[in-house]
Amino acid sequence: MDARQGEIGEAAFAHARPDEGRSARPALIALALALVASSVLLLVLTSGFTFYQDTWAFLMHRREFSVDAFLEPHNEHIVLIPVAIEKLLLAVFGMTTALPEYVLLILMLAATAYLLFVYVRRRLGPWPATMAATLLLFVGPAWQVLLWPFEIGFVGSILAGLGMMLMLEREDRRGDRLACLLLAISLGFSSLGISFAAAAAVDIFLRRRSGGLGRAYIAAVPLGLFAIWYLGWGHTAESHLSLINVLGSPVYLMNGLASSLDTVLGLSTIDVAGAGQPEWGRPLLVAAIVLLCVAQARKPGFSPRLWPAAAATASFWLLAAFNFIPGREATSSRYAYAGAAFILILAADLLRGVRLGRRTLWVGGAVVLAAVAANMVSLKAGHDVLKEQSVLTRADTGAIDIARRSVDPTFALTPDVAGTPSLIDVDAAEYLPAVDEYGSPGYTPAELEGASELGRKQADIVLSRALPISVLARRGARLSGAAETNCVTAGGPGALNPDLPLAPGPTRIELGPGPRATVALRRFAVGEFPVLTEGAPGDSVTVLRIPRDTAPQPWHLQLTSQQPARVCQ
Repeated sequence: MDARQGEIGEAAFAHARPDEGRSARPALIALALALVASSVLLLVLTSGFTFYQDTWAFLMHRREFSVDAFLEPHNEHIVLIPVAIEKLLLAVFGMTTALPEYVLLILMLAATAYLLFVYVRRRLGPWPATMAATLLLFVGPAWQVLLWPFEIGFVGSILAGLGMMLMLEREDRRGDRLACLLLAISLGFSSLGISFAAAAAVDIFLRRRSGGLGRAYIAAVPLGLFAIWYLGWGHTAESHLSLINVLGSPVYLMNGLASSLDTVLGLSTIDVAGAGQPEWGRPLLVAAIVLLCVAQARKPGFSPRLWPAAAATASFWLLAAFNFIPGREATSSRYAYAGAAFILILAADLLRGVRLGRRTLWVGGAVVLAAVAANMVSLKAGHDVLKEQSVLTRADTGAIDIARRSVDPTFALTPDVAGTPSLIDVDAAEYLPAVDEYGSPGYTPAELEGASELGRKQADIVLSRALPISVLARRGARLSGAAETNCVTAGGPGALNPDLPLAPGPTRIELGPGPRATVALRRFAVGEFPVLTEGAPGDSVTVLRIPRDTAPQPWHLQLTSQQPARVCQ
């Protein structure tokens, strides 16, 4: 029996288990329940979320329909298909809601889990396949991928890449053509598709005797298109390739595999900020290697299907290692999803053809449920981070909407203004024209009144800078004794109304001799006055000027001084 016949016989054995007919239907029902539960959970967790971080780079800087808008790299990655998707969603649904993005992400995650189910089922049967898919659906440490639609780049590459590997198993001309198309799609989503190109190349090499090198087009055509992109646009991206990174890549690879084991088994000790090490994964990886060596000593040889999966897994971690910079550790949340998918694929191929008894399946099911429960902690922590970011984003952009009459076009949501570094791509010159065309994701003035205190406070801070509110003091002025309308006494002994509502326009603060007075403002905030001005020097007249904007709510002034003051509007 030649190698090809042996492989076909092995596949037939994997597909024709005696208990397959009895167990397939309950396993499929369990898979369906897991898919529905995951989708509902993610919809609930992302309810009310808006656009976040890198998504703004697409929304603000790739709105035109030009070749460069589609093909310019983003963080060294090709983003052709994600940009096209973003443009389509923007044209159909506008910018007032990010819900369509989240729905698309959830559907892609479900589809990826289903293809993983098919992949594992062909090797181990329906119940292990359901367990693998469930682990991927609830992989909490990968919260950035599960809860952030920008990561459809990674998810799309894995989804199409898995489809490519399944098409290669057809071993016919049509399957090869579909594999070529799916590999091109995988590369169009992100450069992670290179890992699946490595898998395709290994498959072509291993089957060169039966299929011939005429199948080389499966990898050559997509890689050729990728090379054209790289020569035209990709080479302009900043590269972090260095000799130190290359020499350190084996350690990075081991950390990546260890972190993936941690992740899928619910043992990760990496916090939501990415700090920590794969404490459980390292001994588990050592144990797995030892068991593998023992198994090989007893029965040498691996299934030929193992090597494409191994090439995809190794190339993913090694390419990440070559381009490492701080923030791209092997334990990063955005790598956890791909790492989990690859480790599950690899495990399925290593165990290919192994018969799992009923007791083993029960133990495996218990491990899966425990892992899912543990991973919910990481997922909830990630949700809390993104929920806060959504509040800040909606408050900050809503403030620009309110201040649009007077805001300087160069005004930008830099970290010191926005309270978060995730809005560095947003400035008034790009944002307001986009709002005119697609609507605003920001809070309206009425919504700000019902927002969390964090959102109300942040809106006041951004508004004060965007309008902007100005303070001009003239020393040497004295308190006027003459009666004047719209004036109240504030500060000092016997002060009246320390919380004064202010109308748009100039407000005059007359302060007698003495120390500088503190002048603070609030508008939507309730518990504090978050806008601190330069204050009013003693023995001066200070003019506080508030430009008119689109919100009806008044500003409120809090003046704290040791000497009497008079506030006139």
